[in-house]
Amino acid sequence: MKQLLLLNGPNLNLLGKREPDIYGATTLKDVEQEVRTFVEDRGGTMKSYQSNHEGGLIDAIQEARGTIDGIIFNPGAYTHTSIALRDAIASVDIPVVEVHISNVHQREEFRHTSLLAPVCVGQIVGLGTAGYQLAAQALLERKGE
Repeated sequence: MKQLLLLNGPNLNLLGKREPDIYGATTLKDVEQEVRTFVEDRGGTMKSYQSNHEGGLIDAIQEARGTIDGIIFNPGAYTHTSIALRDAIASVDIPVVEVHISNVHQREEFRHTSLLAPVCVGQIVGLGTAGYQLAAQALLERKGE
């Protein structure tokens, strides 16, 4: 049985309220429940965590060692700024899929570069909250993990 961690960064606690024209009306609680149901229906388990603080996200990644088989991670704006999160992902032997609700490549230039993508097994952008479920599916189907 695989155990996944759904990890969300800054401002994602405001999903459904914050810029709904970009991020939609679905709340983070809704996303967590949808992905949890998807994972459990396939025999897995899932934990979820959200923080507006970089250190909390780093702690969650490090604490996942030895218990978590894959991480679905929407790092929010830290995607473009955090070498510390990049190093945390690189320091654990856990596959991470980076997820973004909006298509970051169609937005402001500063959003086009992810410091985390080189240490993630994949990246899903622009597919709305469905990207979380796609990331879960990819992690559940990974062989040899």
